[in-house]
Amino acid sequence: MKPGRFKSADEIWPNEPAKAAQKDTDARWTLKIGGKVRYRQDGTPLPMIAIPVFGYKSHISIDRRYGFIRAAAVTSASHPDGRMLRQVIDRENTGSEVWADSAYRSQSNEAWLADRMLTSRIHRRKPKGKSMPIATARANAVKSSIRARIEHVFAHQKNRFGLFIRTIGITRAEAKLTLANLAYNFDRLVFHEKRTVMA
Repeated sequence: MKPGRFKSADEIWPNEPAKAAQKDTDARWTLKIGGKVRYRQDGTPLPMIAIPVFGYKSHISIDRRYGFIRAAAVTSASHPDGRMLRQVIDRENTGSEVWADSAYRSQSNEAWLADRMLTSRIHRRKPKGKSMPIATARANAVKSSIRARIEHVFAHQKNRFGLFIRTIGITRAEAKLTLANLAYNFDRLVFHEKRTVMA
């Protein structure tokens, strides 16, 4: 086995093919921390809730004008978002600005975008142990008004499509998410076609 590679189910259970077929060795655990910030009566924030999540993560990029999914990738749930920026940047997209949340901000990604003459509109993180500077908070708020559109895609897939991944292995998860992304783009196409007819 190569360093850094996880064993497959067949390698773990070589003499039990039926058992191996039911084990997902590609998915990983992670903690999802977030949600609405809650406060105590004295105004101090309560600790954020951490929810254990097992499975896969969908990474997508959309164009700002029409909202079509332009590029996509699937990883295990524990894979860092920032490492996926280069896989979801579509060079055929005519926009030169890249909007993303703070998980995608790193010196490496900023340099990579600058080398390709792309303007970074990636959120800035709150300084550790300090309050967020007012100017940074305002800039992030402006970025959020644009970046929030990508959250609408995930909400659409989850609520309208009832998307829930219950597959074994990343290949099947990729297939299901690819079909969900195609279906979303069809919905967007119908939406724009109706707008054109009504105009």
